[in-house]
Amino acid sequence: MNVAIAELVAQLNNRVSRHLGASRRALFDEIERAALKPLPAEPYVFAEWKECRVALDYHVEIEKHYYSVPHQLLREKVWARITARTIEVFHCGKRVAAHVRSSSDRKHTTVREHMPSSHRRYADWTPERLRRSAAEIGRRTSALIATILRERTHPEQGFRACVGILRLAKTYGRERLEAACGRALEIGARSYSSVNSILKNNLDRQQPATPTDGPAIAHDNIRGPTYFH
Repeated sequence: MNVAIAELVAQLNNRVSRHLGASRRALFDEIERAALKPLPAEPYVFAEWKECRVALDYHVEIEKHYYSVPHQLLREKVWARITARTIEVFHCGKRVAAHVRSSSDRKHTTVREHMPSSHRRYADWTPERLRRSAAEIGRRTSALIATILRERTHPEQGFRACVGILRLAKTYGRERLEAACGRALEIGARSYSSVNSILKNNLDRQQPATPTDGPAIAHDNIRGPTYFH
Protein backbone atom coordinates (compact mmCIF):
# COMPACT_ATOMS: atom_id res chain seq x y z
CA MET A 1 0.00 0.00 0.00
CA ASN A 2 2.81 2.42 0.85
CA VAL A 3 4.49 1.74 -2.47
CA ALA A 4 1.24 2.47 -4.33
CA ILE A 5 0.68 5.67 -2.32
CA ALA A 6 4.24 6.87 -3.08
CA GLU A 7 3.62 6.49 -6.82
CA LEU A 8 0.35 8.43 -6.60
CA VAL A 9 1.98 11.20 -4.53
CA ALA A 10 4.68 11.59 -7.20
CA GLN A 11 2.01 11.86 -9.89
CA LEU A 12 0.09 14.43 -7.85
CA ASN A 13 3.17 16.59 -7.25
CA ASN A 14 4.11 16.51 -10.95
CA ARG A 15 0.63 17.43 -12.17
CA VAL A 16 0.31 21.01 -13.43
CA SER A 17 -2.22 23.01 -11.47
CA ARG A 18 -4.61 25.03 -13.63
CA HIS A 19 -4.93 28.00 -11.26
CA LEU A 20 -1.14 28.17 -10.63
CA GLY A 21 0.07 27.18 -14.07
CA ALA A 22 2.79 24.99 -12.59
CA SER A 23 3.14 21.73 -10.67
CA ARG A 24 3.79 21.45 -6.97
CA ARG A 25 7.20 19.93 -7.77
CA ALA A 26 8.19 22.86 -9.97
CA LEU A 27 7.09 25.44 -7.40
CA PHE A 28 9.00 23.62 -4.68
CA ASP A 29 12.20 23.58 -6.74
CA GLU A 30 11.82 27.25 -7.70
CA ILE A 31 10.76 28.79 -4.37
CA GLU A 32 11.35 26.54 -1.39
CA ARG A 33 14.32 24.28 -2.05
CA ALA A 34 16.91 27.08 -1.76
CA ALA A 35 15.41 28.20 1.58
CA LEU A 36 15.75 24.80 3.22
CA LYS A 37 18.29 24.39 6.01
CA PRO A 38 20.20 21.21 6.94
CA LEU A 39 18.51 18.90 9.42
CA PRO A 40 19.71 19.24 13.06
CA ALA A 41 22.70 17.11 13.96
CA GLU A 42 20.64 15.49 16.73
CA PRO A 43 16.97 14.48 16.68
CA TYR A 44 14.42 16.57 18.56
CA VAL A 45 14.11 15.70 22.23
CA PHE A 46 11.01 16.59 24.23
CA ALA A 47 11.84 18.59 27.37
CA GLU A 48 9.94 20.05 30.30
CA TRP A 49 11.00 23.13 32.25
CA LYS A 50 10.71 23.66 35.99
CA GLU A 51 11.61 26.66 38.10
CA CYS A 52 13.48 25.66 41.28
CA ARG A 53 15.15 27.34 44.21
CA VAL A 54 18.59 26.03 45.19
CA ALA A 55 18.44 24.48 48.66
CA LEU A 56 20.89 24.98 51.52
CA ASP A 57 22.78 21.85 50.43
CA TYR A 58 23.27 23.36 46.91
CA HIS A 59 20.94 20.80 45.30
CA VAL A 60 17.66 21.18 43.42
CA GLU A 61 14.87 18.62 43.60
CA ILE A 62 13.62 17.10 40.34
CA GLU A 63 11.14 14.22 40.51
CA LYS A 64 12.17 13.26 44.07
CA HIS A 65 15.89 13.24 43.25
CA TYR A 66 18.46 15.88 44.18
CA TYR A 67 20.94 17.31 41.65
CA SER A 68 23.83 19.60 42.57
CA VAL A 69 24.54 23.07 41.22
CA PRO A 70 27.50 25.36 42.02
CA HIS A 71 27.32 26.22 45.72
CA GLN A 72 27.56 29.95 44.91
CA LEU A 73 23.92 29.75 43.74
CA LEU A 74 22.60 28.97 47.21
CA ARG A 75 18.96 30.13 47.52
CA GLU A 76 18.95 31.42 43.92
CA LYS A 77 16.10 30.69 41.52
CA VAL A 78 17.12 28.50 38.58
CA TRP A 79 15.39 26.75 35.68
CA ALA A 80 15.76 23.03 35.11
CA ARG A 81 15.40 21.49 31.65
CA ILE A 82 14.16 17.94 32.11
CA THR A 83 14.36 15.25 29.43
CA ALA A 84 14.05 11.48 29.61
CA ARG A 85 17.82 11.13 30.05
CA THR A 86 19.27 14.42 31.24
CA ILE A 87 18.79 17.23 33.74
CA GLU A 88 20.23 20.65 32.82
CA VAL A 89 20.12 23.62 35.17
CA PHE A 90 20.19 27.23 33.94
CA HIS A 91 20.76 30.48 35.84
CA CYS A 92 20.13 33.80 34.08
CA GLY A 93 20.07 31.98 30.74
CA LYS A 94 23.42 30.27 31.28
CA ARG A 95 23.75 26.53 31.81
CA VAL A 96 25.42 25.92 35.17
CA ALA A 97 24.95 22.16 35.64
CA ALA A 98 24.21 19.03 33.60
CA HIS A 99 23.48 15.57 34.98
CA VAL A 100 22.40 12.17 33.74
CA ARG A 101 18.85 11.74 34.99
CA SER A 102 18.40 9.29 37.87
CA SER A 103 15.32 7.36 38.93
CA SER A 104 16.48 6.86 42.53
CA ASP A 105 14.07 8.49 44.99
CA ARG A 106 15.51 10.76 47.68
CA LYS A 107 19.09 10.20 46.52
CA HIS A 108 21.72 12.77 45.53
CA THR A 109 23.70 13.29 42.33
CA THR A 110 26.59 15.56 43.23
CA VAL A 111 29.42 16.97 41.12
CA ARG A 112 32.54 17.42 43.24
CA GLU A 113 33.31 20.83 41.71
CA HIS A 114 29.92 22.13 42.87
CA MET A 115 30.81 21.59 46.52
CA PRO A 116 32.31 24.30 48.72
CA SER A 117 35.89 23.47 49.63
CA SER A 118 34.89 22.79 53.23
CA HIS A 119 32.63 19.93 52.04
CA ARG A 120 34.99 18.29 49.57
CA ARG A 121 36.88 16.51 52.31
CA TYR A 122 33.73 14.41 52.87
CA ALA A 123 33.11 13.66 49.19
CA ASP A 124 34.59 10.16 49.38
CA TRP A 125 32.25 9.18 52.21
CA THR A 126 28.89 7.51 51.58
CA PRO A 127 26.15 6.48 54.02
CA GLU A 128 27.12 2.84 53.47
CA ARG A 129 30.78 3.53 54.27
CA LEU A 130 29.86 5.47 57.41
CA ARG A 131 27.59 2.67 58.63
CA ARG A 132 30.25 0.07 57.91
CA SER A 133 32.94 2.02 59.79
CA ALA A 134 30.59 2.55 62.74
CA ALA A 135 29.71 -1.15 62.89
CA GLU A 136 33.41 -1.98 63.19
CA ILE A 137 33.55 0.07 66.40
CA GLY A 138 30.43 -1.31 68.03
CA ARG A 139 26.68 -1.68 68.19
CA ARG A 140 25.98 1.64 69.91
CA THR A 141 28.24 3.62 67.59
CA SER A 142 26.47 2.00 64.65
CA ALA A 143 23.07 2.94 66.12
CA LEU A 144 24.09 6.58 66.67
CA ILE A 145 25.48 7.01 63.14
CA ALA A 146 22.36 5.41 61.64
CA THR A 147 20.17 7.75 63.71
CA ILE A 148 22.06 10.86 62.58
CA LEU A 149 21.80 9.90 58.90
CA ARG A 150 18.12 9.00 59.23
CA GLU A 151 17.08 12.19 61.02
CA ARG A 152 18.71 14.59 58.54
CA THR A 153 16.55 15.90 55.70
CA HIS A 154 19.43 14.98 53.39
CA PRO A 155 21.94 12.34 54.59
CA GLU A 156 24.85 14.47 53.33
CA GLN A 157 24.00 17.03 55.99
CA GLY A 158 25.03 14.49 58.62
CA PHE A 159 28.33 13.51 57.01
CA ARG A 160 30.40 16.08 58.89
CA ALA A 161 29.05 14.99 62.28
CA CYS A 162 29.45 11.29 61.48
CA VAL A 163 33.01 11.60 60.21
CA GLY A 164 33.95 13.68 63.26
CA ILE A 165 32.44 11.12 65.65
CA LEU A 166 34.22 8.21 64.00
CA ARG A 167 37.57 10.02 64.12
CA LEU A 168 37.23 10.38 67.90
CA ALA A 169 38.25 6.72 68.06
CA LYS A 170 41.81 7.78 67.17
CA THR A 171 41.96 10.08 70.18
CA TYR A 172 40.00 8.16 72.80
CA GLY A 173 39.97 4.58 71.51
CA ARG A 174 37.13 2.45 70.25
CA GLU A 175 35.97 1.24 73.65
CA ARG A 176 35.46 4.73 75.03
CA LEU A 177 33.82 5.95 71.82
CA GLU A 178 31.39 3.04 71.96
CA ALA A 179 30.49 3.94 75.53
CA ALA A 180 30.14 7.64 74.64
CA CYS A 181 27.80 6.83 71.76
CA GLY A 182 25.70 4.75 74.12
CA ARG A 183 25.49 7.72 76.50
CA ALA A 184 24.58 10.04 73.60
CA LEU A 185 21.74 7.74 72.58
CA GLU A 186 20.42 7.73 76.15
CA ILE A 187 20.26 11.53 76.38
CA GLY A 188 19.12 12.14 72.78
CA ALA A 189 22.36 13.78 71.63
CA ARG A 190 22.89 13.70 67.85
CA SER A 191 26.00 15.80 67.19
CA TYR A 192 29.77 15.53 67.12
CA SER A 193 30.12 18.24 69.78
CA SER A 194 27.91 16.27 72.19
CA VAL A 195 29.87 13.04 71.81
CA ASN A 196 33.16 14.94 72.07
CA SER A 197 31.91 16.66 75.24
CA ILE A 198 30.94 13.31 76.78
CA LEU A 199 34.45 11.99 76.17
CA LYS A 200 36.15 15.19 77.28
CA ASN A 201 34.30 15.21 80.58
CA ASN A 202 34.68 11.45 81.11
CA LEU A 203 30.92 11.01 81.20
CA ASP A 204 31.32 7.80 79.20
CA ARG A 205 32.98 6.25 82.26
CA GLN A 206 30.04 6.93 84.54
CA GLN A 207 27.73 4.01 85.13
CA PRO A 208 24.19 4.55 83.81
CA ALA A 209 21.35 4.27 86.24
CA THR A 210 20.38 0.63 86.80
CA PRO A 211 16.89 0.02 85.41
CA THR A 212 14.39 -1.49 87.83
CA ASP A 213 12.88 -4.86 87.04
CA GLY A 214 9.28 -4.91 85.99
CA PRO A 215 6.97 -2.03 85.08
CA ALA A 216 7.19 1.29 86.86
CA ILE A 217 3.49 1.06 87.70
CA ALA A 218 1.89 -2.08 89.10
CA HIS A 219 -1.65 -2.57 87.82
CA ASP A 220 -3.84 -5.52 86.81
CA ASN A 221 -4.22 -4.16 83.27
CA ILE A 222 -0.44 -4.36 82.69
CA ARG A 223 -0.20 -7.97 81.56
CA GLY A 224 3.46 -8.29 80.59
CA PRO A 225 5.03 -10.57 77.95
CA THR A 226 4.12 -13.81 79.77
CA TYR A 227 0.42 -13.12 79.15
CA PHE A 228 0.81 -14.06 75.47
CA HIS A 229 2.70 -17.35 76.06
